[in-house]
Amino acid sequence: METLDVRYWRRALLDLAQAVEEEKERLCELDGAIGDGDHGTSMAMGFRLVAARLASDDFADIGALLRMTGTTLVSSVGGVTGIVFGTLFTGAGKAAEGKTETGTAELAEMFAAGLQAVQLRGKAKPGDKSMVDALAPAAEALREADEKGLSVQEALDLAHRSAREGMERTREMRARVGRARYQGEKAVGHIDPGAASVAVILASLARTAAEPPWG
Repeated sequence: METLDVRYWRRALLDLAQAVEEEKERLCELDGAIGDGDHGTSMAMGFRLVAARLASDDFADIGALLRMTGTTLVSSVGGVTGIVFGTLFTGAGKAAEGKTETGTAELAEMFAAGLQAVQLRGKAKPGDKSMVDALAPAAEALREADEKGLSVQEALDLAHRSAREGMERTREMRARVGRARYQGEKAVGHIDPGAASVAVILASLARTAAEPPWG
């Protein structure tokens, strides 16, 4: 497998909606420890609407698919969650504009663009206990995978492992952004739910890549 086409990305987003639904309760539990406890519910609701759009509309290229995902999350999910995760997909979609196939190089570009957009919008840095702590290592893993000439499957597997490692590191961080920052030291010892959602996203993308055909 050298590239991921439009069929893959459509199937991947449908699979991701299901994965988020399955992880909804766990994500809410993580959020309940340091926030208001609705992160999983919000993510699941947003991706259900994404899945509905995928069933009803046609998309000519990967950029259009991802931009639709981003705008749907921003418009349907309340609070910061919808904004930052919508921004991730919108940023990645802009990097994939007009593309009908994505290889490892394109994946690296898309996630780098998504990370940059999230950081510009949310001002979070690695170490702040946010989704960036999982997203930045994943983006770096994809960049390294491209430099090493790895396949898209190898690249996504590596990005998923890096995202999970980044997620686990948030357990010992004190939050500097978002609602969790008001918890102070009480947030230490808990995984950031945004970082956990990034790990869910990378796991789902890698799993779908390993299960062709996607049509």
